[in-house]
Amino acid sequence: MQQDPAALRAAAERGSVEHAFALAQALVAHERMDEAQAWHLRAAQGGHAGAQVEYARMRLYGIVGAPAPQEALAWFERAERAGHPLASEYLVKLAAGGVALPRDMRMNERVLRGVQTDHAPSLLAAALHFGRKPHPDDQTLCLQLLERAAARGDIAAAVLLAERMAHGEGCEAQPDAARDLWTQLADAGVERVPAFTLPPPAAAGSPPRQLALEDAMQPPAAHVLSTQPRVSVIDRLLSADECRLLIVNAQPHLQASRTLDPASGQSLNMELRTSHHAQFDPVLESLALRLVQWRMAAAAGLELVEAEPLIVLRYAPGQEYKPHRDYLPPASIARDGPQAGNRRRTICVYLNPVTAGGATAFPQAGLQVEPLPGRAVVFDNLTYDATSPQGRPDPDSLHAGTPVETGEKWLATLWIRQARYRAF
Repeated sequence: MQQDPAALRAAAERGSVEHAFALAQALVAHERMDEAQAWHLRAAQGGHAGAQVEYARMRLYGIVGAPAPQEALAWFERAERAGHPLASEYLVKLAAGGVALPRDMRMNERVLRGVQTDHAPSLLAAALHFGRKPHPDDQTLCLQLLERAAARGDIAAAVLLAERMAHGEGCEAQPDAARDLWTQLADAGVERVPAFTLPPPAAAGSPPRQLALEDAMQPPAAHVLSTQPRVSVIDRLLSADECRLLIVNAQPHLQASRTLDPASGQSLNMELRTSHHAQFDPVLESLALRLVQWRMAAAAGLELVEAEPLIVLRYAPGQEYKPHRDYLPPASIARDGPQAGNRRRTICVYLNPVTAGGATAFPQAGLQVEPLPGRAVVFDNLTYDATSPQGRPDPDSLHAGTPVETGEKWLATLWIRQARYRAF
């Protein structure tokens, strides 16, 4: 039953923290963010754990004013002490950035606490972790956690569970059960993800049934394909689950891709790039998505806080990205993150098998990287030497996404700057 706004405000002004929180939520719904933040703060100061989380989120993302990760951190920690599961989730997100909090055992402890309370984002994050490990016990845990998260209404978990059952990943193939689950998902408007399967990536060393998120800092070995430009590949960086996660999260947000005009720095629709893409603003990052990005940044040898927002692209037959370079023109740097400098390095991960076409070509190196699911290609956009210790654009980094001939290509990309780009 909807409360009378005047009565709600009157009760909040008399000091009721519950009414102050309800008023703040109502103000958010009406996009009156300044007032909402003030009432969230008032309720938070009164000890309302939900308000502490919401106020912290507003400060973390800079909904009103500049992002303030340290202030947000203090409120998340206070809400965690009160037992709020979202607070622990956000503290893991902060730790993944490696700036506001250290990457230590408390990350694992917080995810496990969320698992114990059936917190869906924690269940999904833990499932992805165990799904990377080949031991049968870990594969069973992955399936159990996906089932629990799906039962809590997590769409991505349901998609991953359906695909595992369809392909017999960690279990005997269950095509009828997978078909029933996909029917339910289709009724909810969820698009089918590309059909493929992969074995779990090689074990990083943690024992079975042990959650160790820090495994993300130990990527598989890179294979150098070219030194000028510098291009490397890392096979099976991401698991099948992680590839599917990126696709299912991108599907509802796809739009026609745009390209930066080198002269003006403006983002324009150009024939140079004919794909569709989804860009994940930090507000849209689930815990699982953030942990996958941490893995990608670590594989590139750089920090997540130096990365621009994750981009997931979909190329249909005939679509391509003609030869181009990823480094930014001065006008674009001045407009977006001047403190972060230029794009030092790019890491792209192919998310599905492509029937024909879709390779990434580096003309100056006479090189083409074939798209295989989970494979990362890492390349430098800048060159550093005695005459350019700060780095300068490397014209040899010219590359292209060749046309998809048959099927479709899904690709995840992180552009990583020279210095800190993200707030956390």
